[in-house]
Amino acid sequence: MSRAADIRIARAYDDLGDIEGARLLVDRVWPRGVSKDQLHLDEWIREVAPSTELRKWFGHDPQKWQAFRDRYRNELDANEDAVQKCLGWCRKGPVVLLYGAKDREHNQAVVLRDYLQDALAEQKKT
Repeated sequence: MSRAADIRIARAYDDLGDIEGARLLVDRVWPRGVSKDQLHLDEWIREVAPSTELRKWFGHDPQKWQAFRDRYRNELDANEDAVQKCLGWCRKGPVVLLYGAKDREHNQAVVLRDYLQDALAEQKKT
């Protein structure tokens, strides 16, 4: 299994007991009603989350999904420090990107996972 395949995503509200890997919260705001003890986080990388403006514009509207993906990837391109922090964890072993959104298909963790997998695959080529 490649390192890229070792990046998983999960809701912060899920039962995380069986999920292995470094747990990274990738939301800008803490998930409401979840204690720090419940998540057993390795790191909260809030600066890798979409900007507040982008998050509010998107509002988890599936009709805006493709535009959100493009805009968020552009933000990630300009956010090298936060991306490198995530990639550092990915290089060490399995990673679980935690998020709070209700929609499991249309959220920033999906985009970030794909972005990190692309970056790892690109690094393997060089």
